[in-house]
Amino acid sequence: MFRDHEGCPEWVRRPTSLENNVPKPMRPLTLPAMDSTRTEGLVNVVDVEATCWSGSRPPGEVSEIIEIGLTVIDLDAGACLARHQILVRPARSTVSEFCTELTGLTQQEVDQGVTFAEACRLLAAEHRAGARPWVSWGDYDRHQFARQCQATRTPYPFGRRHTNAKAVFTEAYGLRKRPGMAQALEIAGRRLEGRHHRGEDDAWNIAALVLHLSERGVWPARPEDPA
Repeated sequence: MFRDHEGCPEWVRRPTSLENNVPKPMRPLTLPAMDSTRTEGLVNVVDVEATCWSGSRPPGEVSEIIEIGLTVIDLDAGACLARHQILVRPARSTVSEFCTELTGLTQQEVDQGVTFAEACRLLAAEHRAGARPWVSWGDYDRHQFARQCQATRTPYPFGRRHTNAKAVFTEAYGLRKRPGMAQALEIAGRRLEGRHHRGEDDAWNIAALVLHLSERGVWPARPEDPA
């Protein structure tokens, strides 16, 4: 299952006092029409959810991506252009009760999704994943894609220009420990929107943090190639 939501101006926030960490209310902003399918100047913010368990992994099962959330941002315009969700049907695992409690996703929902190979094809074809720089909160998402692509012999959909937003945020705020996304929103004085641990919503929230860092002038101008 693949969903598109074009235009999300309500997500954009203007700079606020860095000393005041009280969450600020959103102010709607009317954006000019933009082409979110282009490559130049755009960044994909990606977050995935995968099958998981409260205890030991069941015999024969592996952790597999079941949702890909993607928000397209224009750093130069300081704007979010679109948000997308791809549900992915697991082939070697099932959605546990714990996983449903964490993400809200059920086995019935993900059974309606596309295969992992098709999801990667969509990322490459529809979202220019191989050409656009991309961002995730931490390196888990990048490593999970690499592991699953290798295990299934699926072409890796992303290019090498990746930025770990968690690392950038940690350095920008001079923190000793790298915070989770929800904690980072609190530090930045932002409210978490939607449901935490849903890929589409998490990508949406991470996009706000990226725009916030860009407004502060601390977002790296050129993503580094991962080792």
